Amino acid sequence: MPVGPALALVGGAAAVLLTAVIVGGLVLLGAEGMKPEAQVSAATLFDLLKIAFAVVAGLGGLVALVVAYRRQKVAEAAQQLAEAAHVLARQGEERAHRGEAREATKLHNDRFTTAAGQLGHDSPAVRLAGVHALAGLADDAPTRELRQTCIDVLCAYLRMPYAPQPADDAPQDEGLAFAGMREVRHTIIRLIAAHLRDGAGVSWQGHDLDFTGVVFDGGDFTRARFSGGRASFDAAIFSAGRVFFGGATFSGARVSFNNATFSGGLVFFGGATFSGGHVSFDQAEFSGGGVFFGRSTFSGGDVSFSFAKFSGGQVAFTQATFSGGRVSFITALVFGGQVAFNQAKFSGGQVAFGFAKFSGGHVAFNQATFSGGHVAFDQADFSGGQVAFNDAEFSGGRVNLSSPEEWSVPPMGLPRPAPAGLVLPAGWPDAGATRDPAGAGRADGAAEGPGSNLRER
Repeated sequence: MPVGPALALVGGAAAVLLTAVIVGGLVLLGAEGMKPEAQVSAATLFDLLKIAFAVVAGLGGLVALVVAYRRQKVAEAAQQLAEAAHVLARQGEERAHRGEAREATKLHNDRFTTAAGQLGHDSPAVRLAGVHALAGLADDAPTRELRQTCIDVLCAYLRMPYAPQPADDAPQDEGLAFAGMREVRHTIIRLIAAHLRDGAGVSWQGHDLDFTGVVFDGGDFTRARFSGGRASFDAAIFSAGRVFFGGATFSGARVSFNNATFSGGLVFFGGATFSGGHVSFDQAEFSGGGVFFGRSTFSGGDVSFSFAKFSGGQVAFTQATFSGGRVSFITALVFGGQVAFNQAKFSGGQVAFGFAKFSGGHVAFNQATFSGGHVAFDQADFSGGQVAFNDAEFSGGRVNLSSPEEWSVPPMGLPRPAPAGLVLPAGWPDAGATRDPAGAGRADGAAEGPGSNLRER
């Protein structure tokens, strides 16, 4: 009922009730002979009025209750209307947003089609324009999925067949075509690396990068951060030029160089930090060139060289720090080349050479410091080559050489007598091993930076 008629009804009822109370009181007083006087006194009439007005006051309270109830109902109705209006507004915003998203996706697809067409052009200049257009499109992508698509296309271009550099006496057209292709590829690598560094305008960290089977003859990933997603360098070929991962951080991603081939040039991991995630070089082949991990820090996560083959070239961990996590050389094969851990610091974590086979080449731990952690050579095969610990310092932790599979060519340079923490095979003399007269010179050097000769100190 509307509040006006409700109040009128209550007011009328109050007036009627007031009259009825007064008249009824008077009638009752006269009819019952409750008063012997012929007339009702003023006091009696006053009492009747007080009763009547008390009843009216109660009715007034009822009126106030009706008004309050009505106000509450009005407020609830207003709230419902406001909520309905909010729902309608939100639905309108969602429809508008979906419309904008459809328009943005349509525009993205149009730009994507144009950029992809440029990548397939015969002219290197047009392909370069397509590369930059696709990178810009990735930055402007309305969704993460569309950005990943742009990155996938750039990586796919790198995976396309890549002929080696033609000979010097090849026709000029072949040389120019190769130079153009190489410039496009190096530009893609440069743009991807720039988006992986801290401070990039739009970060691509956490996105997947598929470099499977890519031929690298140059590239710079210096200070890149691999902190999420997956980066695959599986079966990649590092055959020439210089590829830099200096100062890179591997802190949460899964990065794999499985079955990669390092056959030439220089791959530089100097100063890189391995603090989380998983980085694997399983079944990688180091047959030429140089791979430098000097001054790198292995403080967490899992780094694996399981079943890796070291047959040539040089792999250097000079002055690297192993303070946490796990580094695994399980079943690695060393039958050529040089692997140097010179001046490396083992202060924590685990480094495992279980079932590794040292049958050739040179592995040097010269001047390395073992002050913590656990370095194990369980079931390792020392049957050839040179493994040297010249001037190594054993001041803590545990270096376990107690259970080799083969000990016919034991490591050289082990201290005499064996210090605490160095566990040698049963029956091995306290002398440990004789010092390498040549100082394991062929394995004690490692490059201090890109471009240095790995054989020089």
